[in-house]
Amino acid sequence: MSLNYYDYQAYNSQSVLEKGQLSAESEQEVVNVLKGKKLTPIKITLSDLQSQQKTQKKGMANSELIDFTQGLTTLMDAQMPIDKALLLLEGLSESASTRQLIEAIRRDVKEGKTLAQAMEARKNVFSNMYVSIIRAGEEAGILNQLLPSLERFMIDSAETRRFIIAALVYPAVLFIVGVVSVIIMLAFVVPQFATLFEDAGTRIPPSAAFLLALSEWLQSWGWTLLLIPIGIYYFWKMWGNGKERKQHRDGFLLKLPILGKLLLYKDTANFARTLGSLLSAGIPLLRALKITRGVVENTQLVDDLTKVEVDVQSGVTLGQALDNRKIFPVLLYKLISVGEESGRTASILNQLATTFDGYVKNLIAKLVALLEPLLILFLGIMVGGIVITMLLAVFSISDVGM
Repeated sequence: MSLNYYDYQAYNSQSVLEKGQLSAESEQEVVNVLKGKKLTPIKITLSDLQSQQKTQKKGMANSELIDFTQGLTTLMDAQMPIDKALLLLEGLSESASTRQLIEAIRRDVKEGKTLAQAMEARKNVFSNMYVSIIRAGEEAGILNQLLPSLERFMIDSAETRRFIIAALVYPAVLFIVGVVSVIIMLAFVVPQFATLFEDAGTRIPPSAAFLLALSEWLQSWGWTLLLIPIGIYYFWKMWGNGKERKQHRDGFLLKLPILGKLLLYKDTANFARTLGSLLSAGIPLLRALKITRGVVENTQLVDDLTKVEVDVQSGVTLGQALDNRKIFPVLLYKLISVGEESGRTASILNQLATTFDGYVKNLIAKLVALLEPLLILFLGIMVGGIVITMLLAVFSISDVGM
């Protein structure tokens, strides 16, 4: 059921009227909560729909979520109660929407919900992985031990994301500028030669005629080019519509030459880092594997990890189970097997996460190094081809005139 917000009026034990707001799945749940607080409800109304929608849709930027996690980690390590920690974080936040979100979470916690339940009701902010780690920490009483791992995971993920964006900015700008240059030449420069050919009254060379026809089409129907990225976007969404189709799409991505290895190494680093952190905090292996599935983005890998869980549950070691499925790089399950024999699985997994993070950055550097010359070559051929074709056509007219 979805979370709703209710305004209430109720009398306390001193017959004093109290007013407030509660979040709950039903009106009956509000009544139960109020009775648990020894309040006698006299009026309960569903909060304004617009107010509810705003409260439920409020989110955090990734940087704000990292700051929130860092603050929560520090306060939990100081053994501060969750509601007081949330109250302090609410006061420290500079964003009004973030303050309201934290306030709503704190209200849920004061009403008796766990922190994980309060976060799970706001899936637009907290991922399944985030909620799963919080829930595991609360249930095992080791939330202060798991939060540093969650904080480190989020910081590393943000750093990797920034590295990827920074590396791809130049190729993206180069591609956009090149495409725009070609379109401008075809739409505005090439048509100027049409009158020259008409005045000369000579036969237009086939290559120049093709460019003139392409220029004419671009002037009339060039707007249809905007449908190409839209079509690609909808094709991509439709391909991933449904569990089986999305799994097929993700399996296809893993088979791509460089991109596939990049995606595999990225998920491997996330898997190793999260599983290592959970095992270090004393979470049982099967529970840790279930939580770790939430950080793996590729659904093909997630499906294989589900089978690995079944194998581990039947008594197979983790290293052997991963080896049987052949889903991750050989280095991962070979070193996990070594770690299981020596009792150092968690520390080895943490080291492997750093190793695969390095692999991701190296692959991105190679990909960018390959993209840049290819883009320059492709755009050079396009622009140079247009210029040379039109100049040769002009020279042919000059030769005929002579």
